[in-house]
Amino acid sequence: MTVNYPRIGVIGAGAMGRGIAQIAVQAGSEVLLLDSFADAAERGREALAAQWNKLHEKGKIDAPTRDAYVARVKAVDGMQALAGCDLVVEAVVENLEVKRTLFRELEDVVAPTATLVTNTSSLSVTAIAAGLQHPARFAGFHFFNPVPLMKVVEVVAGFKTSPEVCQKLAGYATQMGHSAVQAQDTPGFIVNHAGRGYGTEALRIVGEGVADFATIDRILKDQAGFRLGPFELLDLTALDVSHPVMESIYHQYFEEPRFRPSVITAQRLAAGALGRKTGEGFYRYDNGVMQQTPEAPAPVIEGTPAVWVSPRAARRAELLRLVNTLGAQIDSGSAPAPQSIILVAPLGFDVTTVAAVERLDATRTVGIDMLIDDAATKRRVLATNPATRRDVRDAAHALFARDGKAVSVIRDSGGFVTQRVIGAIVNIAADMCQQRVCTPADLETAVQLGLGYPRGPLAMGNLYGPTNMLEVLFNLQTVYGDPRYRPSPWLRRRGALGLSLLHEEE
Repeated sequence: MTVNYPRIGVIGAGAMGRGIAQIAVQAGSEVLLLDSFADAAERGREALAAQWNKLHEKGKIDAPTRDAYVARVKAVDGMQALAGCDLVVEAVVENLEVKRTLFRELEDVVAPTATLVTNTSSLSVTAIAAGLQHPARFAGFHFFNPVPLMKVVEVVAGFKTSPEVCQKLAGYATQMGHSAVQAQDTPGFIVNHAGRGYGTEALRIVGEGVADFATIDRILKDQAGFRLGPFELLDLTALDVSHPVMESIYHQYFEEPRFRPSVITAQRLAAGALGRKTGEGFYRYDNGVMQQTPEAPAPVIEGTPAVWVSPRAARRAELLRLVNTLGAQIDSGSAPAPQSIILVAPLGFDVTTVAAVERLDATRTVGIDMLIDDAATKRRVLATNPATRRDVRDAAHALFARDGKAVSVIRDSGGFVTQRVIGAIVNIAADMCQQRVCTPADLETAVQLGLGYPRGPLAMGNLYGPTNMLEVLFNLQTVYGDPRYRPSPWLRRRGALGLSLLHEEE
């Protein structure tokens, strides 16, 4: 197979630059590694050689392959050495003027046919290309760290980028063993844009005092199937990386409410509590091991009151079967009996609003999240309102933990935790499709490979129901009066027509 770019230059010998160099060499390219710091390129080359030797020792590659890889990467000490490169990849500090200056200098060195790309994660490709003589050959080529393991790369077209350049780069990504997704030059591209819903909404929830960090993480892992909770993820990526991205995307979208950063991360960044790498973030780490307080056991009570389920509850038939299976007596009256637990299951609304609208006794009213089929979850989530009695809360908690399934009890919140976070994820993804940032298919691929979600955001919306997503968002907008929950027109149209969110228009 003929490699798309036989000779490439990589500027920046840090972790990202080394990772790009590694997979380029493994794809068959010769790589010239350049760094502005003395000896950094040579140290990068030595680190790559050591990495390939480890792969050989583990039996992943044979000795001739290892030696061939090592021979194809060279450290160079000046930009003139890149004159013969077919492609030059920049992976330096995330600073607009630094990148602009670098590419203006580079353009005078390389051939007019050479492709120039930036690995920026949050800066505008169009802005970096401003002032270049040949902006048509310039594009974004955004990898994720660690590059060899994160099998997705965003190919980003600037305002003047040639479509042929993007197609060739996408083909090269495939040769390197990665999946290429193509994006327009919008803030955050695909992955960092789509990822705003998960951590940002979780930060809002904890900021409202609904639940603590660990509880929110447990809910989103056990109820919705995320591999890491949002606060575990923020600790892993580190706040000195993630918080500036939050601010950058927010400001580049001219203070769009959906992307508003949180004072919680700003304060922790200022305090140096960055996450795993500092030993303290949302959790503490002892020798790299997260320290977490165990959950309190479910309360032990004598006897269980009867349970009255609101006629307006989501998945009411399923909820009645669950209550019966758990051994509680069902109050089947048209109104709740004086001693019954009153159970509501709203989508988007808070328990307080439901109790007031349905004229229920708030002291006995408890909410349960039924967005997701109970059989598909590892955790149930209950919510109390400000008037809920402690004995009622404990009785509901004990009942829903009776079969051994974990139960979290949170304070009143419109949309519970999972509804709010998934609603935000789906809505932002739908809005990206509305803006034509990328195709729905590329959106799904990028999010699953780049963020590790259990499924793409559009598939998530399909699974839980586009009409349910709309109901959650409309009701959240009513509860909070906040435009950040305004449903995307793209989602509204597909929900109204009963179309799959993965449906692509002709």
